[in-house]
Amino acid sequence: MTEKVISKRQNGMAMLMLFILLYLASFAGCAIGSSMDGAAGILLTIISGIWAVVGWVPFLGLKVLKPQEALVLTLFGKYVGTLKSEGFFWVNPFCVAVNPAATTKLRQSGDVKNETAKIAVSAGADGINPATGYQKIDKRISLKIMTLDNNKQKINDCLGNPIEIGIAVIWKVTDTAKAVFEVDNYKEYLSLQCDTALRNIVRLYPYDVAPNVDTTGDGIADEGSLRGSSEIVAKRIRDEIQEKVTNAGIEIVEARITYLAYAPEIAAAMLQRQQASAVVDARKLIVDGAVGMVEMALEQLSEKDVVELDEERKAAMVSNLLVVLCGNHDAQPIVNSGSLY
Repeated sequence: MTEKVISKRQNGMAMLMLFILLYLASFAGCAIGSSMDGAAGILLTIISGIWAVVGWVPFLGLKVLKPQEALVLTLFGKYVGTLKSEGFFWVNPFCVAVNPAATTKLRQSGDVKNETAKIAVSAGADGINPATGYQKIDKRISLKIMTLDNNKQKINDCLGNPIEIGIAVIWKVTDTAKAVFEVDNYKEYLSLQCDTALRNIVRLYPYDVAPNVDTTGDGIADEGSLRGSSEIVAKRIRDEIQEKVTNAGIEIVEARITYLAYAPEIAAAMLQRQQASAVVDARKLIVDGAVGMVEMALEQLSEKDVVELDEERKAAMVSNLLVVLCGNHDAQPIVNSGSLY
């Protein structure tokens, strides 16, 4: 389905004034025709009366559009075009605006539902007809940039660890004909495609950097991860969604990861693992520094001839220094007032 933008459209204000004048003329014609004798008066009365009865029909063709709004119009089931410019217009009064997603509200993933056309609410609420108590359905399609904030989803990463992740997708409608006629409900379609694309991409990455993991598909292990490569992951998610929703006339402007964490059932174990890894790295740094300091101390003692130490005494000194430098607590020194030998 190809979008056809309606370029030839009547000025709504001029047509409104014309219809009002015709109504006034019909009332005047009825009054004049009733006072006239003969066939001319009867004919004038009949014509004026017919217009007074059916003259409201042309008013149905008056349409008002705000900036970044569109109306998809059909005539007896045939697509006739789309109004996309802001203003006050008049079209064929028998044209019907179509928007299958008019009552669908994009909230969180899983909460998208097609609400019924008539929703009973208290009279006087916003968008509610006080006489009937039912919600007024707006068939206009928004062309503005909108945001879909998906619920957190539990997905297994490439190592099988369950994680919770949420994304925000920024999107807009670019082709109204495809959005209305190519899919059943373009809002629900977008939400479902976001869910599937998120799962397809997340299962390719580990939560954190892991050895021997290929996230790019080139057969070479890399350091890609959900936590460290969020920009790349978000771009891949955006491209995946765009590929799926192009046929629905939707453009994905951007996709961002809004939430990322291990699932609650393994969060504590993974925290301990991260803490252990941090402790090991810290200990390695401490030991490397302590060995360097001991080496430097022995070299300076030797160069300056401060004291002559045999191999046994050097080993004892190295052991004592390493204990002092690598210990978790402050060492309690013991002063030896006697001889070393």
